[in-house]
Amino acid sequence: MKSASPSPRSANRRGFAAFAAACLIGFGLAFAAGPARADAMVPVDALMAPGPLPDIPLGAQTAPVTIIEYASMTCTHCAAFQKETWPKLKEKYVDAGKVRFILREFPLDPLATAAFMLARCAGPEKRNALVDLLYAQQKDWAFVDKPLDALAATVKQAGVTQADFEKCLKDQDLLTKVNQTRERAAKAFKVGATPTFFVNGRQMQGELPIEDFDKVIEPLLK
Repeated sequence: MKSASPSPRSANRRGFAAFAAACLIGFGLAFAAGPARADAMVPVDALMAPGPLPDIPLGAQTAPVTIIEYASMTCTHCAAFQKETWPKLKEKYVDAGKVRFILREFPLDPLATAAFMLARCAGPEKRNALVDLLYAQQKDWAFVDKPLDALAATVKQAGVTQADFEKCLKDQDLLTKVNQTRERAAKAFKVGATPTFFVNGRQMQGELPIEDFDKVIEPLLK
């Protein structure tokens, strides 16, 4: 007698369990270093050294100020920064050629890892736009009963098919590089919370208003 074939739903759950287990490898290493104190300085050359994944910068290459953000896609503070502060920061400094902005992956859980992988799989031209979409709709996929299904439905709005979705999350090389990006930030730069920013090497943490960035950026532009 043949055994019943697993339902797509149960297969989906098992697939995500396996993905989550793979994502969790190395998470302990990532957080062992602990957070650095606010306003710590990291050499810019060290921050800008090539990492496991290529940066996808926004803004002029000649901008006098570089901001690097380490974020997690399931971090509500990161989503709040993206909604409230980022549009002002982009208009005032990035679009004006004064700041070059780089977002790097620091996922706090397997679901955030999956979201970052999907953003990378969209390609360099679409990655930041997909990040914007995922942050804007974070509550609809990150904090629901079936987050992987909801994540698939969300990225479908950006043209990511189910086949593309599944193929991306099976990319072991990309998974490894996302994990390595997080581990490097934790070990080398003492990142232990999200969002963490480095403004020309000066560390700033938390869901910060534009006024906090003004205080750091403006003196660097003189």
